[in-house]
Amino acid sequence: MFTGIVQEVGKIAEIEPVKSSMRMRILAPQLDFTDVILGDSIAVSGPCLTVTGFESGQFEVDVSAETLARTTLGERKIGDKVNLEKALRFNDRLGGHLVSGHIDGVGKIKSREVLDEYIRFVVHIPSELSKYLAFKGSVSLDGVSLTVNDAGKDEFEVLTIPHTLDNTTLGESETGSTINVEVDLVARYLDRLIESSADNVDSTISLSTLERAGLLE
Repeated sequence: MFTGIVQEVGKIAEIEPVKSSMRMRILAPQLDFTDVILGDSIAVSGPCLTVTGFESGQFEVDVSAETLARTTLGERKIGDKVNLEKALRFNDRLGGHLVSGHIDGVGKIKSREVLDEYIRFVVHIPSELSKYLAFKGSVSLDGVSLTVNDAGKDEFEVLTIPHTLDNTTLGESETGSTINVEVDLVARYLDRLIESSADNVDSTISLSTLERAGLLE
């Protein structure tokens, strides 16, 4: 579990194809590895990945075929920058919102508008994700926790502050760029709960049904 508060912008140093998956080595000289052990999770521009090796200032992760197919990591090249966040501990502050590191879809930046020191992004998303986005709700873009300013049928808008632009990869994101989207975790589970409840409701109402319920005499 993560918060969507980026701890460092790292750089991809090596990419090694491994059959249908790949191994990635990431430089992160400012990331604190004193509390990291093999098998820990680090979010790399959104997706939760398992640390398979590390030393001072760098670490390695394996990226599965599923993750490559459902995120932008398969498009990454050596030298690309990535947002990094270590997994949340129970005694940590929740500065952003609860982020699972499980990407729901890949969006595309439809427009990028500079407003004073801020940047307004409009992101096009698969239409099936739109039901999870609401005005003033939360969304994660490339692992960054953001507030939804507006939501439509297949797009939404966020406004990024200078600190976010300076300390994440969003400051360099351009119109046409693809981006990892994770919707709000609570919204996803509420939708599933509503679906399950609806499946268990008998929509066929007859006179005998009402009589058995004591609603008819």
